[in-house]
Amino acid sequence: MKLWRRTKRAVPSDGTMGLMEHLAELRSRIIRSALAVAAGAVVVLFAYNSVLRFLTEPYLELCRRRQPGFCGLSYDSALDSVSLFTMDPVEGFTTRMRIATYGGIILGLPVILWQIWKFIVPAMHKNERRYAVSFIVSALALFASGGLLAFSTLGRAIEFLIEWSGDGVDQVFRVSSYIRLVTLMVIAFGIGFTVPVLLVFLQLIGVLTPKALLSVWRYAIVGVVFIAAAITPSGDPVSLASLSVPMIVLYFAAIGVGSLLTRRRRSAGEPID
Repeated sequence: MKLWRRTKRAVPSDGTMGLMEHLAELRSRIIRSALAVAAGAVVVLFAYNSVLRFLTEPYLELCRRRQPGFCGLSYDSALDSVSLFTMDPVEGFTTRMRIATYGGIILGLPVILWQIWKFIVPAMHKNERRYAVSFIVSALALFASGGLLAFSTLGRAIEFLIEWSGDGVDQVFRVSSYIRLVTLMVIAFGIGFTVPVLLVFLQLIGVLTPKALLSVWRYAIVGVVFIAAAITPSGDPVSLASLSVPMIVLYFAAIGVGSLLTRRRRSAGEPID
């Protein structure tokens, strides 16, 4: 005899839920997502030293290929390692917790996206579900590609910043400042790479047309460069070029994809708002 049995929330016969049912469902999804982030954060905490070494790898590679003294006190050639410094007793602790939180979000992202999907999918039509999956997968892939590009060009960006700091300036990087730079670079590149997904979406709902986007391509290129300059945290030309050039390419790719999808929807008889 079972002493406990899982009960399911009653759903009205028409498939709809009231406000309280929606709030209860949302709370359940948020709690599960938070638990996934917390579990991921614990994993990162235990592997913190390895994660920190991974994040400083671009800086270490820069110090290895430049002349001795280029990285100042940060590089120990005998141990072949770079050191980051703290200027506050609690800085090391807060940086560790920040990295653990970011890592927890990354590791828990599949669970978070699954909970979001399960929450919104009952209100979507079949065609909307098909497009939603494509948009989510594309956005994730582009964001990850942008983050990887940011991380791969980080060494060149730091090299430019060190060279322009002056001959009499020694390099002593704070751990919190370095982690902030890495985080902002990854986020900036990731967001920049997901803009084409928004452009395709706007074309599908009829707010923009491929012809209109193509007619303003010169202004779009100038706008992309300005946006890349504004969101690039380091402000160096290496990062600016690394972000703006792919964004320009993705702009034209978004026009092509949007044109293809809108033609396909018209041929299938689907309405375009």
